[in-house]
Amino acid sequence: MWLKFRVELFKRLRLKESWVIFFVLGLIMMNYPFVQIFNKPNRIADIPQLYLYFVGGWAVSILVIYLFTKACNLTEDENDEGDQR
Repeated sequence: MWLKFRVELFKRLRLKESWVIFFVLGLIMMNYPFVQIFNKPNRIADIPQLYLYFVGGWAVSILVIYLFTKACNLTEDENDEGDQR
């Protein structure tokens, strides 16, 4: 089941539309309405909420880029295997 989910995820990430969607989503998440939501005096573990939002967004963007590169490399590996046969 995990393998099937992984293959489906990588197929969807190979689409250029998903690249554009994640880029636009990243731009939207770093602009006024969302930043203002987290710009509060509240603290979580004595760290301002806005800092946690930026660090969390940064970590998620790195994860998404990692998944995109894995999907692209998987595509190239599949094409290489197909040429050898």
